[in-house]
Amino acid sequence: MAASFSGLDNPDTFSNNRLEKERETIVDRLKGKRALITGGTSGIGLETAHQFLNEGARLAITGKNPATLETARKELGRDILIIPSDASDVAAQKRVAETLHQAFGGLDILFVNAGSAELKPVEQWDEAAFDRSFAINVKGPYFLVQALLPIFANPASIVLNASVNAHIGMPNTSIYGATKAALLSLVRTLSGELISRGIRVNAVSPGPISTPLYSKLGLSEAELKSVAAAIQSQVPAGRFGKPSEIAHAIVFLASDESAFTVGSEILIDGGMSL
Repeated sequence: MAASFSGLDNPDTFSNNRLEKERETIVDRLKGKRALITGGTSGIGLETAHQFLNEGARLAITGKNPATLETARKELGRDILIIPSDASDVAAQKRVAETLHQAFGGLDILFVNAGSAELKPVEQWDEAAFDRSFAINVKGPYFLVQALLPIFANPASIVLNASVNAHIGMPNTSIYGATKAALLSLVRTLSGELISRGIRVNAVSPGPISTPLYSKLGLSEAELKSVAAAIQSQVPAGRFGKPSEIAHAIVFLASDESAFTVGSEILIDGGMSL
């Protein structure tokens, strides 16, 4: 006599049931969690903001440009907390922490996304530009983490946005790559120091992604097309990545699904670093 188990006698039914269960596990993964995204007004930051909200998070974002902050508010909804802030200003990081403490009472998730990419040959760099890049990409994020330490929950998750440029020798990225390598070093050292307080630190390192970042390089349209074609030719996947593909990984690292992921880097580069 053949045995029959509900759902297994029909492969399609089994498959559908499994998919439904998988969907259930990715709904409201951040429900009740208080999250901050720096540089949340465009590109990866804005897409991550959408996904955090879809997953049930209570959200705050920072940005420097009043116009893009207002655009983000309209796109994301009036319930999010908008905090105007300069990512390179150490004193401003303390004000961000104070605002979050007053509004949220604490913080469960930090995604450090604000950053700049200034690309040029070694001989064209000067001290002011060097200091500017490190202030935005390293100093500001470091002192933001420091300012937020008193209000981080236990457990909490910090995700830093690094870059494939920390791994490859791409011309004209000497300073940008160095700042991102510094962030990856912080992922390891901060993990060792903060895990006893229940704070996990991890990183995503995107390859070339279709975001407004490249339009900020001060290049003409023809130059941008040339740069884009040159970069894309180095990606085995044959295309630029999508902001949503990075945001999915950030949601994972921010959620309790990654509770055993500490001091790690998720490299999402279409094979560029191979």
